Amino acid sequence: MVIKQYGEVAATHFNSDAAKGVAARVVIGKKDGAPNFCMRVFEFAPGGHTPRHVHAWEHEMFVHAGAGEIYAQGQWHPLHPGKAVFVPGNEEHQIRNTGQEPLIVVCLIPGSAPEL
Repeated sequence: MVIKQYGEVAATHFNSDAAKGVAARVVIGKKDGAPNFCMRVFEFAPGGHTPRHVHAWEHEMFVHAGAGEIYAQGQWHPLHPGKAVFVPGNEEHQIRNTGQEPLIVVCLIPGSAPEL
């Protein structure tokens, strides 16, 4: 069993035109002996966002804190604490923080996908 505090996991920071103000942490992954799933926690600074992108694997997300939006199927959908999102493989998507506080999202992907 592995138990850890997510804030103690080193973050990978993304800060470019494509992805701005994003800190990503692999909290459970291959290094922890998890071959089937990867759990990541993303923190979006106010105004932060991912690029609009597509990939073959699905992922599931849970919004823990903050306010934001996810782009899916040609439109923006609101995100707030308690929202759960399923993004099928090969569906274009993007997340952005629309609030004044950090947007914190837990994301699960298959173990076969790149962890970050």
